[in-house]
Amino acid sequence: MNNEGPAANDGLHLIPFRGLRYVPERVGSLAAVTSPPYDVVVRPDGLLHLESADPHNIVRLILPQATTAQARHKQAAETLTRWLADGILAADPEPALYVYEQRRGDILQRGVIGALALSEPSEGVVLPHEDVMPDIVADRAALMRTTAANLEPLLLTYRSMGNGSGATAVIERTVLRPALLATTTEDGFSHRLWSVTDPADLAEIHADLSDRQALIADGHHRWATYLRLRAEHPSNGPWNYGLVLLIDTARYPLRVRAIHRLLHRLPVSEALAALTGSFRVQRLEVPLPEALEALADAAAEGNAFLLAGDGAFHLVDRPDPELLSRTVRADRPEAWRTLDATVLHSTLLDDIWRIPDTPDHIAYIHDTEAVVTQAELRGGTAVLMHPVREEVVRDLAREGVTMPRKSTSFGPKPATGLVLRSLALD
Repeated sequence: MNNEGPAANDGLHLIPFRGLRYVPERVGSLAAVTSPPYDVVVRPDGLLHLESADPHNIVRLILPQATTAQARHKQAAETLTRWLADGILAADPEPALYVYEQRRGDILQRGVIGALALSEPSEGVVLPHEDVMPDIVADRAALMRTTAANLEPLLLTYRSMGNGSGATAVIERTVLRPALLATTTEDGFSHRLWSVTDPADLAEIHADLSDRQALIADGHHRWATYLRLRAEHPSNGPWNYGLVLLIDTARYPLRVRAIHRLLHRLPVSEALAALTGSFRVQRLEVPLPEALEALADAAAEGNAFLLAGDGAFHLVDRPDPELLSRTVRADRPEAWRTLDATVLHSTLLDDIWRIPDTPDHIAYIHDTEAVVTQAELRGGTAVLMHPVREEVVRDLAREGVTMPRKSTSFGPKPATGLVLRSLALD
């Protein structure tokens, strides 16, 4: 293998599948039926916006709305069946891998979408870097089980030697051809998709990936869901594979952003009062961009956070070393023990603020302005985080050490709705 892992393995095995895609003539526009990944659409107004964009928006499948979980999943399955019968969605005529491109300004990301053979973390083929919540896995599993479909690809990364051979060569030849589809979503990203069916191209991709190791950049709960459903279907069939987008970050580096916390029931004043003697706290009367710069400077020296929600920003840094030694697990690598997310959960949330990690108490929000606004509107506390470097994430994953959940946000994330995988067709 090109990357060392915790166990010997056979590398990445990506196979073609007959993609389900929207029929352009049957929808208002491709942009109007796409969505961010399900876990990014966290606000009710965002869900309503997507639902109203087009009656066939993909959120009706990935986030169906009903009074019970069982009813939601049944509704999604019935909607998928109806859209197929009505010709809203149609299967491509032959199995393919799909080259996918996202572009906005100087951001360019290209990769390959396919059905990836599933493996346990101990096998060292696909490495998770975050923990998952069992209730979310159970919900996603019920949705996939009921619809018999992979509705959105996970985002996985690997690193080549960066010389433009193998899968990268196929990608860069393919993008010179006319695309199957092209659209621009309201976030300004343009999206293009091509099918790869030529046996020589498929063989070149297969050979290149056969000794690679991948990191889960986005989609830990869905990967855990794939593994649960594979265990329920032990025969060597379609449930042994899951829909993924593979990105070579040596060629197309991803951006790593932080995921912020919104503490619903903790006012900023109480949060700050509880930190006396444990952290240094500085009030910043500056705009958000300057406050984030101050956070970045402080994070370069050690653990640092920004608290917001009362109209100002509060830089929290320089934790008491004795407090950290008492609250942070000592049986983990130094790189894990010094993560901001580790200190946030072990020291601040668990020990000082005593806040349980449940949806009633904590929301995880990607957008910085949104989490500040929500905190101010609701009288809670926004905890702004500084992003972790990709190398730290990958190194810990290779050691088999998972980070606290929602520690990182890799992007850009693939748009949901451009290509789906039906397990009934494989």
